Amino acid sequence: MTPLEDRIADRYADLSPQERRAADTLLDHMGDLATYRATELATLAGVSKATMSRLFRRLGYEDFEGLREHLRMQRGRGLPVAVEPAPGLRERLEQEVANLQRAYGTLSEALLDDVAGALADARQVVVVGRRGSHAAAVELRRNLAQARGGVVFAPSPGQSLAEDLVGLGQSDVVVMLSFRRHATGVVAAVEQLLADGVRVLLLADPTLRVLSGRVTWWVECPVGYDGAFDSHAVPMSLVAALSDAVLARVPAGEERIEAIDRAYAALHEIEES
Repeated sequence: MTPLEDRIADRYADLSPQERRAADTLLDHMGDLATYRATELATLAGVSKATMSRLFRRLGYEDFEGLREHLRMQRGRGLPVAVEPAPGLRERLEQEVANLQRAYGTLSEALLDDVAGALADARQVVVVGRRGSHAAAVELRRNLAQARGGVVFAPSPGQSLAEDLVGLGQSDVVVMLSFRRHATGVVAAVEQLLADGVRVLLLADPTLRVLSGRVTWWVECPVGYDGAFDSHAVPMSLVAALSDAVLARVPAGEERIEAIDRAYAALHEIEES
């Protein structure tokens, strides 16, 4: 699983001038490399197909298909590389709809009601989101803070995750959002929280399904589709659905929102349209 760029760097000094031109072409097209054919890459590099094939072998691949399979594996881990040509707008929409249908098809009303009740009644709610899950986690924390107090985001600026999770117990709920490529320590953090008796809601893509039977609540969020980059339309949609369900369970939620709105006006923090 050594990345292609590392393989090239390790062997670059030993490559012939022609092979170096071929290697430079691979590096120049890292984002969409797998969408080309070997002959097309050879033409782009201005080298023979034999030179390009020889380079693949020197980099540790049996042939170009071996390199493509390597890139598919990297894409499966969330690396932003294109394995197929970028989809058009219609194809993107169809894939988004399919992912949304898949997510909502596995999220029952009973599960949503159970989670919303726990988030509404918990002593403290800690929302965790790092790397690619940061945006959806921030949105969830902002929404829940409108409905109730005691909602914090972790890790706090300048803090480690451990400092924000220590001291939580059975009356608290941690909402962990994590999408490929996952930050280090997600599994360890979940295991420690469960050992401490903390209830954990995990919103994650299928690569963390190994935890689905261990956490208190599991909500699967498909994020992958054709193209180099994942789409987080599903997590954002589920965040909105979850936020609405929590607000409906908090008796004083509407009053809190009105109080916050008055504070916005008093502090001149929101530009009125």
